[in-house]
Amino acid sequence: MAHIPSDVWQLNGVSEELELLHIEVEVDAVGNRPGREDALYSKNVLRKQRHWERQLASKKSKRKEEKQRRKLHQEQESGTSTDNPKLTKRVVKAITKERLTEAQATGLKVCVDLSMTDCMSDKEVSRLAGQLRRLYGSNRKAARPFHVFLTDLREDSRLYRECLRMNDGFLNYVMEITAESCLDLFPPETIVYLSPDAEKALETVEADKVYVLGGLVDESIQKKLSYSKASELSVHMARLPIDEYMVRKDNAKNFHSKILAINQVFDILLTFRNTGSWTRALETWFPGGKGYVIASDDSQTPPGTAAQT
Repeated sequence: MAHIPSDVWQLNGVSEELELLHIEVEVDAVGNRPGREDALYSKNVLRKQRHWERQLASKKSKRKEEKQRRKLHQEQESGTSTDNPKLTKRVVKAITKERLTEAQATGLKVCVDLSMTDCMSDKEVSRLAGQLRRLYGSNRKAARPFHVFLTDLREDSRLYRECLRMNDGFLNYVMEITAESCLDLFPPETIVYLSPDAEKALETVEADKVYVLGGLVDESIQKKLSYSKASELSVHMARLPIDEYMVRKDNAKNFHSKILAINQVFDILLTFRNTGSWTRALETWFPGGKGYVIASDDSQTPPGTAAQT
């Protein structure tokens, strides 16, 4: 076989590339020549796509910053972090499970009442499943987690199916999942049902009480549903001390709301339990978009409100 010099191969390669380029240009010039309307349409689509990409990048950046801020705060509050780079994932998992298992034996009890999902839309049920995932995530990361119960959660319910669909490992969550109600599990005198419509403000959390969160979402248009449920059960009621520690903030939409997602209420209780400060708990977890800020003269927690553990 005759030897072909390398420079000949290179020339042949360049020629082939030029030929292909020539063919592509001819096709574009003859077959795909855009009209003026098509060009304008393409520009509009491109502009909208760039706008959407900028919005998406901005949202991702904000979520990342918020996650980092909360993570740092949680580590500072607990004094312990399972994110130590020296720990392997296996060790971190073992420590987390040990904490959650210990909480089931000695931890303060928080119950999520899921008996009201029948009056919720499919969208609201999906959002509730997401809130339960975030609630469990917060409890897993806590230095002193709560003993969590999900009550009135039937296996044939929409919420149960949605939790299985949306939440990886839901059946392995280290918490109590039951179709029974909170009254089936606990004496009525030990239950404190948290409702934004309750008259009495929650002052502390006590080891011999069970704190019940109503499993509802923000979109729910039925008012005083958790209040009515607590009244039906004939148990004690309390609200988060928002009025005692926060004031309304002027905003363009004149919007103010004390209705929180169950995972937000849970995070507030966790932080108060660890710090004994409602000011710090509300300042950290109460969403800024709700139109409330911490009152300037309530920088210190009043005497007698420290968490009882």
